[in-house]
Amino acid sequence: MSVQQDFRASIDAEFLARYLDNLALLERLHRLMLDVLKDEFERLGASDITPVQALLLFNIADHEVTAGELKSRGYYQGSNVSYNLKKLVELGYMHHQRCAMDRRAVRVRLTAKGQAVRDRVSALFARHARALHQDNVIEFATLDTIARAYRRLERFWSDQIRYIY
Repeated sequence: MSVQQDFRASIDAEFLARYLDNLALLERLHRLMLDVLKDEFERLGASDITPVQALLLFNIADHEVTAGELKSRGYYQGSNVSYNLKKLVELGYMHHQRCAMDRRAVRVRLTAKGQAVRDRVSALFARHARALHQDNVIEFATLDTIARAYRRLERFWSDQIRYIY
């Protein structure tokens, strides 16, 4: 192996190691965010809702959507979102109504109870943002850099799904 090939192989191995470290960190951050939400709702005495369901309510916000729309936006997988929407309707966090045009599709929107959960999650995230900013944990420029990197990774992975298979 030439010196150039040796150098390239070491760069590739180093990049792979960093990529895998970042993937593991991203996964840990997601789980930790869910734990933070779980802790918040336990403190408030709201144990009938899961962190994933609370995020679902947060992401739906004031919109009226179908499970397919949530899936197409990339928020959730099909069976996961359908199950959680059904549970949220049963628990009184969401209203549901069959679509007039396509009777197979069901449109959902938050009830007052669901909006209260959405507001709690929103307030939690606002508190976190204030603390991160005031304590100089993360700067605007760093958040922008991270967001750009995540968007490029999202585009790359989306392209892999669309064009590789």
